[in-house]
Amino acid sequence: MTDLWSLLPTELAALFRPTVGDLAEEILAEIQKRVPALARPAEGYFGRTITAGIQQGVLQFVDRLADPSAPQDDRAQVFRELGLHEIIDDGTSLDVLQTAYRIGARVAWRHLSRVCEETGVPVDTLCLLAEAIFAYVDELSALSVEGHASAQAREAAAVERRRRQLLELILSTSDSSRPAVARLAEAVRWRLPARVVLVALDPLYDRYLMGPPTLHEAVLVDLEGNHPCLLVPEDARQVLDTLEADLPGWRAAVGPAVALTEATESLHWAGRALELVRQGVLPDVPVTWFEHHMAVLWLLNDPFLAAELARSVLAPMSGLTSKQHQKLSETLLIWLETHGPAEEIAGLLGVHTQTVRYRLRQLERLFGDRLAAPGSRFEIEVALRAQRAMEIAGLV
Repeated sequence: MTDLWSLLPTELAALFRPTVGDLAEEILAEIQKRVPALARPAEGYFGRTITAGIQQGVLQFVDRLADPSAPQDDRAQVFRELGLHEIIDDGTSLDVLQTAYRIGARVAWRHLSRVCEETGVPVDTLCLLAEAIFAYVDELSALSVEGHASAQAREAAAVERRRRQLLELILSTSDSSRPAVARLAEAVRWRLPARVVLVALDPLYDRYLMGPPTLHEAVLVDLEGNHPCLLVPEDARQVLDTLEADLPGWRAAVGPAVALTEATESLHWAGRALELVRQGVLPDVPVTWFEHHMAVLWLLNDPFLAAELARSVLAPMSGLTSKQHQKLSETLLIWLETHGPAEEIAGLLGVHTQTVRYRLRQLERLFGDRLAAPGSRFEIEVALRAQRAMEIAGLV
């Protein structure tokens, strides 16, 4: 680019400078005529910005002709601001701004070539001038694209921060936060849902090395806090079916669907399920569903009570050795779950049928009529399940 400018006579600057005002007016008039979206009063902020941009662009072009080596950084900001202004004004697209630049280039070429012809500027110089005009406009256009991209990035970051704040407010237990939730939801254009599902997350790797996921716009996300989570409106719950694909590098647990005001309950149970996955009580899979493990979550919700239940209900086996206790507990739980014959239970346990019959006779002697009473059978099964869950969790 510097080589092109250096090939042009510096005398052209003195030739064009007296016509700068007229050229700027011509460009503005043609843009407003050809681009309705920019046909606004020059007195308004947007009009003043466009007018200043045109004047600055023409002056900078002439100044560069006079001194191609002069630094341009300080004078480029106005064109970045044109791109930045576009993101604020919903009525004007970046494409419209690019069209305005092209129109300005054509008007500038007609105007300056006419001045050159009137003063006898050589044809070779005219060709170089045309190339310089269109290259210069491409440069200005690129500055506006840069400003536009920068503004978009800042706006996206600001919206993301406000959406995280909204999630924090929803998860707040303070009733005073409710009006703020409605105001902030409106500010980020997030429709308040009646019911939501919370998803607790656990990074499998260093979270700061993982790129941000692409999720449905209705989902509120916090991957940076101490307890990473998602809030999914129930009417967008199809998002839950693709969590594994959408969140590579994360282990997830899906909580129950609840009213928006009870979002903390959903997150509590999702977090509890994730904790049991880490302890090895629940299978280590990419996505754990609360609704598939409610019994275990219930049994381990109060470890002290579960331990007391197991101790009391399973007291008839308290005198057995640890090995005997384990074998009889396993056999009794399968018998209670299946109500099957000895042959079926033997197949499930991988032992001989006679071994199962012997164990069942032992259990009958230990528990007596309690194995025939529905209420007692239920308590025994619950106690055995609680005992097994606590053993896996290392609570006993």
